[in-house]
Amino acid sequence: MTNIPITTEFIKLQDLLKFANVVSSGGEAKILIQEGEVLVNGEVCTQRGKKIRPGDTVTLGEVTLTVSYEN
Repeated sequence: MTNIPITTEFIKLQDLLKFANVVSSGGEAKILIQEGEVLVNGEVCTQRGKKIRPGDTVTLGEVTLTVSYEN
């Protein structure tokens, strides 16, 4: 599990995947999300713009990200 600190209230799902270097482009993130490959808090999420807030977890394959506020 990898912790991703953010300085804003939320980060959009596709932006989180790019920011964490889980995908190489926004287009790749879009496809994976629309195909139901991404889980948010254990449930399939097909919304690219889903607001991910501190405390949320995002899973893609073997990669799990948790979001927290940057100290």
